[in-house]
Amino acid sequence: MKIAANKFVTVIYDLNVGEGEERELMERATAEVPLSFIFGTGMMLAAFEDGLKGLKTGSTFSFTITPDNGYGAFNEEHIMELPKNMFEVDGKFDSDTVKEGNVVPMLDGDGNRLNGAVIEIKKDAVIMDFNHPLAGETLHFTGEIIDVHDPSAEEIASMSSAGCDCGCGCEDDACSGGGCKGCGC
Repeated sequence: MKIAANKFVTVIYDLNVGEGEERELMERATAEVPLSFIFGTGMMLAAFEDGLKGLKTGSTFSFTITPDNGYGAFNEEHIMELPKNMFEVDGKFDSDTVKEGNVVPMLDGDGNRLNGAVIEIKKDAVIMDFNHPLAGETLHFTGEIIDVHDPSAEEIASMSSAGCDCGCGCEDDACSGGGCKGCGC
């Protein structure tokens, strides 16, 4: 069976970012913990799906996704200084959660979920980066198709109940359409 719309797909892969000799392993999906998704339902980046379309169980793949087809360019305007009191719990700054390097789930003024990486904690402010962690990166995927089949009712239910817990952050109202854009991971 070939990968096509509404097929349940399981893959293993390595995701490297960067250019030339400077590539860095960013993520790995293994046989023990593979990536499974329903193809063509908006769970994954369109460019990621384009790299897999038509492949079948046992096929290997290797493709690159540029920032314009991935998570966009890094945008300096997405780095913001927020008042430190926004991060208080019971009148005390939440230093357990809000630490340099941590990713903190937040809501924007319209109630949309987004993740912000804490860059710096100042006396009265927290500097956060709301760019996608892979913004500006060229994504290099190599891997293998482990399985392709028609999804069972249980698999469909498990995918739809997963919602936006992919951990990648949701952008461009991707969650309101019933699923995360995914990170290609």
